[in-house]
Amino acid sequence: PYLESAVPESSLSANLSYSSVYLVRSSAGWSFGLDMEITELSIRAKKSFGDSLEVGLDVPVLVFDSGVMDGFLSAYHRTFGFPDYGRSARPQNSFLFAVKRNGATVIEGEDGIPGLGDIRLTAKKTVVTGDPAVSVLASLDLPTGDAKRGFGNGSWGGGVTLLLDKEITGWLKSYWNLGLVYPGDLRGFETVKTHGYVWGGAALEAGIKKGFSALAQLYYERVPLPKTGIGSIDRNAVLFAAGGRYAAGANVFELSFTEDPSTSFAPDVSFTFSYKRKF
Repeated sequence: PYLESAVPESSLSANLSYSSVYLVRSSAGWSFGLDMEITELSIRAKKSFGDSLEVGLDVPVLVFDSGVMDGFLSAYHRTFGFPDYGRSARPQNSFLFAVKRNGATVIEGEDGIPGLGDIRLTAKKTVVTGDPAVSVLASLDLPTGDAKRGFGNGSWGGGVTLLLDKEITGWLKSYWNLGLVYPGDLRGFETVKTHGYVWGGAALEAGIKKGFSALAQLYYERVPLPKTGIGSIDRNAVLFAAGGRYAAGANVFELSFTEDPSTSFAPDVSFTFSYKRKF
């Protein structure tokens, strides 16, 4: 899930993210080999019906590859004294995407091959208008991504989220999301049972000058996987993002940087750029 406003809108957006993932760990029953960079282009369409209803469509396309960021990330970790997760033990900009359970392959990804992810349908219903604005969003995930190659989980999924927007001052706005997701089992080469999980987040938007605003966001997600005996997989995810937004009429541009301070199963670092056209 990703944070969003409680207010319905009609828009079309393109969201491009580039993430680095390094997690090479094993336990008695599991082996995770993730050394890659992920490019995701997500096209999102939303249509509002008055002030009370919105329907949406989210179509993601992903590419897993060896990437180019290992040198930069090594310098970044050294400069700020952050751990490198063991990345220095492998050759720079090499590719590995393999998950095994009890010696059997669950997921085996391919280097540089694009694929369709799981398409998401949404419906948002306004509960309270004004300030605060409160809505409820229901989502349905279609199993359109190849789970064996890591593009989806191979099952129908869905969830429900409570959304709240609250103005703190004339120049500072807050956005709050709290949701419950039922992802469906992971059906790769082997089937892995998953469970529903709670997620939540809060974001602040501070107006700087006409059209420009600064953004900060904190996101939390419980682990949907069974216990693996690997700390960084079993630990709940906490993500912090910072960025900016520029709005020029119906056109909105955003740029953000996301860090994983909990060193959990989330990407180590992500850069995201988005363009949205409101109608």
